[in-house]
Amino acid sequence: MSGQSAKGQLLESVIGYFTEHGVSDQSLRHIAAAVGSSHRMLIYHFGSRDGLLVEVAKAVEIRTLSQFEELAADLTDSAGGTTEFDTATLARRMWQLLTNPELAPFERLFFALTGSALQGDERMAPLRDLNVALWVEANTATAMQQGVPEEVARAHARLGLAVTRGLLMDLLATGDRAGVDAAMEAFIRHYEGRWWESQTAVAVTAPATGPSDRAS
Repeated sequence: MSGQSAKGQLLESVIGYFTEHGVSDQSLRHIAAAVGSSHRMLIYHFGSRDGLLVEVAKAVEIRTLSQFEELAADLTDSAGGTTEFDTATLARRMWQLLTNPELAPFERLFFALTGSALQGDERMAPLRDLNVALWVEANTATAMQQGVPEEVARAHARLGLAVTRGLLMDLLATGDRAGVDAAMEAFIRHYEGRWWESQTAVAVTAPATGPSDRAS
């Protein structure tokens, strides 16, 4: 933790504790005692228990995104420095990472807090804003480095994120690892080889009615 701020070190300690013991409905005082800190220090750095949980979820999400970028870089290196690696291979390795049981408590936390954000809880707004944009941008950039046209890359980045998150929710809800793995493999097979050569850019048009019109 050398070079980290006091807040960063404390956040890492909390993440380490949650990794070992899970993210249960614990009080801020209990969490503070478990990581060798104090209730006062957690309030000072994070404002509240909800503030702490948002920062935990953000940190784990950003860390996972960095691991995705490292996997892509490793595949590029193994391809002799070219960008011609198989998207399906990257997707399979990323799925293995995301379904590591150690991540499950944080994924449950992420989905729970995002649900609160979508219900208008502004305390969760930072997580809501992180929810899609960073992953879409990272996936789009990786695909474009392989030569995928931007419009195609962006559409499939969003599609991949939606499928991955949907299957992660399925796994957390049902525990059916075999069934979820099979569904993901069926999806990934569409991305073997130079998959984008059969794709065309998707034209995006505004809906004829807005959300308020559809609700009426």
